[in-house]
This record gives sequence, C-alpha cells and structure tokens, in this order.
Amino acid sequence: MKNIIIVLLIFTVTSISAQEFELSAELRPRFEYRHGYKTLIPDDIDAASFISQRTRLNLKYGSEKLNAYVTFQNVRVWGDVSTLALSDKNGIAVHEAWAQLLLNSKLSLKLGRQELIYDDHRIFGSVGWAQQARSHDAFVATYKPNENNRLDFGLAMNENSETLFDTDYAVNNYKAFQYLWYHTNIDAFGLSFLVLNNGITYEDDNDEQQVDYNQTIGSRVTYGKNKIKADASIYVQTGKIADTDLSALNAAVNIFFNINDTFKAGLGLEYLSGTDMNSTENKLKSFSPWFGTNHKFNGLMDYFYVGNHANSVGLLDINATLGYQKGKFSAKLVPHIFSSAATVVNGSGEEMSNNLGTELDLVLGYKWSKDISFNAGYSQLFVTETMEVLKTGNKDNTNNWAWLMITVKPKLFTYTKKSMPTE
Repeated sequence: MKNIIIVLLIFTVTSISAQEFELSAELRPRFEYRHGYKTLIPDDIDAASFISQRTRLNLKYGSEKLNAYVTFQNVRVWGDVSTLALSDKNGIAVHEAWAQLLLNSKLSLKLGRQELIYDDHRIFGSVGWAQQARSHDAFVATYKPNENNRLDFGLAMNENSETLFDTDYAVNNYKAFQYLWYHTNIDAFGLSFLVLNNGITYEDDNDEQQVDYNQTIGSRVTYGKNKIKADASIYVQTGKIADTDLSALNAAVNIFFNINDTFKAGLGLEYLSGTDMNSTENKLKSFSPWFGTNHKFNGLMDYFYVGNHANSVGLLDINATLGYQKGKFSAKLVPHIFSSAATVVNGSGEEMSNNLGTELDLVLGYKWSKDISFNAGYSQLFVTETMEVLKTGNKDNTNNWAWLMITVKPKLFTYTKKSMPTE
C-alpha cells in the first residue's frame, strides 16, 4: 500500500505541469445466487450465495504528446480473509498501465498493460462483467488519417520472467499474437476487418513445448438510421491448435427497431461451428471467440464460451430482445433458444437431438446519479437431455441465477492546465 501511495504522489506532482490529470475510483459489490449457473445443478446440492467486489483506483494523464493511464485493482469475496487478516487474499494488482505516444495528429503508439476492445467485443473485449476483467501486455500502433478511418496493428509476446535461456511458457495464456484491425464509416454504415494470428503452446510427442498458430479472419458491418439498427459479422478460423488442423466459422446477424422513445425490440441469430462428438477426422471445427466478452453473448448464465465449451459441439443461438427505458429506469428481457451446431453423442453412442434448451434473461437498471447505478438480474434455464450430455447435473432440477449489483464511479480529482500564450 505504501508503494501505491508513493506512485500516486509522483503521478500527481508530475502532472502539475501537464495539460490534464484525473483521479477516479470504482467500487462495485455484487451479490449472486447460483443454482445451476454455468452448469446444471446436481441432485441434493444447495445453491451458492456470495458477494464479490471490485475496487479500482484510476489515474489518467493527457498532454499534447502523451496519454497515460494506470488502474490499480483489488478483487475480493466478502469474508475471504478474516477481520484481523494481515494481508488480502488477492492483493492489489495493476489492471492497466499504459502510455500512448502521440507522434502526430494521425499516428500514435500505445504500449503496456491495456484492455483491447474492438467492434462488439466478440473477438477482443474487456470482459467487464468479470470482476477482474481482461487486459493484455501489448503494443498497439494506430493510424487515423481522418474521422472515418482507423487502422490498428497490435502484437504481444509473453514469457514467464526474465531469463538467461529459453524456457517453457507456463502461464495459462497465449504465447504471442499479432493482429490488424481496420474500420471505416460510410454514411449510415460501419465496416470493420480483422486478421488475428494467435500462438498457443502445446506439448509434442517428445514432451517438448511447441507453439502452433491459428488465424481468425473476418468482417463486421453495422447499419443505423432512423429507428433501425442492424449488424452482421462473419469470421473464419484456420491454422493449427496442438498440432491439429483447425477449420471453424462464426456468423451472426442482429436487427433492432425502436418502437417508440420507450420500447425497443430486436431479433438475433449467431452460429458458432463445432466438432462432431463421433467424428473420426483429425480436424477441429470448433470456433473459439478468443478474447471476447463472452458473457455478453449466448445467455447470461454463461453456459457457453465463458471459460467453458471450448473445442466442443459449437452453438446455434436464436434470440429476441424487448427493451424498455424511461428516465433513470431500464429493463430488458432476452429469451434464447439454444441448439448444438454439431452432433452430440451420449455415453451409449446414440446421437442426440441438437436442441439444448431455452434461457430467459431479465435485467433491470436504475441510474440514481451520474456516479451511482443499481442493476439486478434473474435468469432461468430450461434444458433437454442433450444438455445433460454436455454438462454434469440434472436437467429436471431448477436451474436459475439471480444477482444484484451496485456500481459507484466517482471522479475524485481533476486538474487542467491551459496552455500559456506565446509571444
């Protein structure tokens, strides 16, 4: 804690001669009731209930040639240490620590620990729902020739520590990646292109670590005019994972219509290819949304792609949205119909129906002030026997999830120095 105070003092003092400095915080406790969240609840098992909390301190600096940002964060579960504990279980971590060099009005270089967010968060996202969220140690070069066009080149290269010789990478993480992302706006349309080269380690037959690279290539288009908003995307994946050929596909389309100033309705469909459970091919056909904010997609109960369902039978998600917002209050109801994209086989070798079940998600929100908001949600999942093959537990048990969250995000201090006139 003393080291953090010293850093804060240095940051504040050095910012006195800068153009802009801001100190802000975030406090986000969340209560959850889990009775079949992420997996079917077994017989004779009680629900889990707990309160988790994210606490952040953010330092933001800006000048003509430099932007910088540092976020300190603590993630805890209430009661995970005693009231007389000498230290925290998770301690204080640096979630973000980056500097952006503004070389000119069009070109910038950003390096350090940072969140990477592109388009709708499907491939690169902040994973903001998770209390710890996601950030990368990366370098990003951005070229913006004008307001309607932007090109990013990013790369990451990961190691365990400073070493004298080459060592195996032991962190549960990718080894390296490189990507290009381009976005342009044309009237009511937005168009993005992404190429990602992602390197993942594996052990070969000689128990030696190797790195295989897979590629994600795709595009996303958005449209917004009058009362209609729509988007569509398609991504293909190729290359290798653990010396296995990869050939996968992700496609999605969504359309939203503003009924009036209060109500909004929408329809959506997403397809993520999967691998047949009875396949004899030495080929992986399961799509992986590598660094996406996957809680945002395919149901809030996180049965798919939130630390699970990797290299599995894929998914077809047909969903609808009914939203309401008036003043400070908002509500949203989203039903999902889930099906597997590939063949599911039970323990007896019998092919199962592709139907996985239906989920209903209800989310309520109330923005009490500019710094404080309240959110709550309830989800219920109705599943089939096919889901029992993929998840442990009993389909006939009630599988539901409820949560209540308070978010407090105050600005603690701001300082702006106007540039001095030149003679």
